[in-house]
Amino acid sequence: MTIELSFQPLKRNLWTDLEELFGSNGACAGCWCMFWKLRGKAYEEARHYETRQMHKAIVDSGISTGLLAYSEGEVVGWVAVEPRSSYEKLAHSRVLKPVDDEPVWSVTCFYVAKKFRRKGIAVRLLKAAVEHVKHQGGKIVEGYPVETEKDMPAPFIYTGTASAFHQAGFKEVARNSPTRPIFRFNIQ
Repeated sequence: MTIELSFQPLKRNLWTDLEELFGSNGACAGCWCMFWKLRGKAYEEARHYETRQMHKAIVDSGISTGLLAYSEGEVVGWVAVEPRSSYEKLAHSRVLKPVDDEPVWSVTCFYVAKKFRRKGIAVRLLKAAVEHVKHQGGKIVEGYPVETEKDMPAPFIYTGTASAFHQAGFKEVARNSPTRPIFRFNIQ
């Protein structure tokens, strides 16, 4: 049975839905999807409440940082997607260094509510992210999944799995580490 989903860009009026999905302490060790936006000690020093406030300030300024997935009115998933230039940590990553000089949008994070995991929602979030980028005028969507050989807990695969990217129509374009491929979707 396929779960009916709808997707909405995160805006100020939907911030409480993100809070509901992530819980009071934030997703995956209190990150609030700021891991890729802050470099080095800046992230370590700003964990939990401060990263929540930083992310909220970005959304309050009118920038959509990703998409929320809903099933029957309940928020069930999240995908972070913005231009790569929005992610300072990516700019300095050796493993995930730019493939070329093309302007890309980056999918950096997923979060799916526990009872909705293993139902293909990450793949559908990826497809929705491609549509979102297309509507924003973007031409390339890039992701940095983990290549998994065995089952891994969700906190270790927050960037997605290579298999999900394959299923969503992305193609591997680079691999600077055995377990960290770079995938792309070229929008026609």
